[in-house]
Amino acid sequence: MTAKSRWVQIAACGLMAASVSAASLLAQAGSQSLATVRIPQGVTANGQALPAGTYAVRVSADPVSPVVGQGPDAAKWVEFVQAGQVRGKELASVVAPADVKAVAKRTPPANGSGVVQVLRGAEYVRVWVNHNGSQYLVHLSVAPRS
Repeated sequence: MTAKSRWVQIAACGLMAASVSAASLLAQAGSQSLATVRIPQGVTANGQALPAGTYAVRVSADPVSPVVGQGPDAAKWVEFVQAGQVRGKELASVVAPADVKAVAKRTPPANGSGVVQVLRGAEYVRVWVNHNGSQYLVHLSVAPRS
């Protein structure tokens, strides 16, 4: 093998590694981190069990088909991530900053943070996250106790 052909092989390997790294970064960029929350009890997210614990909440790159009369950003899939793995996902209602006062009865959480509220009757849990003024509201069913 000549020095020139060896150099071509090294350059090709470098290009392949760079494109794999770029693809990985693009995939990660599609998921925007919103906040970290602690869910106090087991819940159901999108039909699957999500145990009590601390989760990073992030926006998923999965598309949402808006319903008639709804804007394209009115709902987003959010993922609940623990130890680097997606443990569950659920559809979140997104309230734009201009609409928060008309919708929210309480003061929103601080920017970049979230609150978890057990709702009346203890049948549902609301995860409420504030990201740059946009409010992400996720409603989860409390998991039945065994």
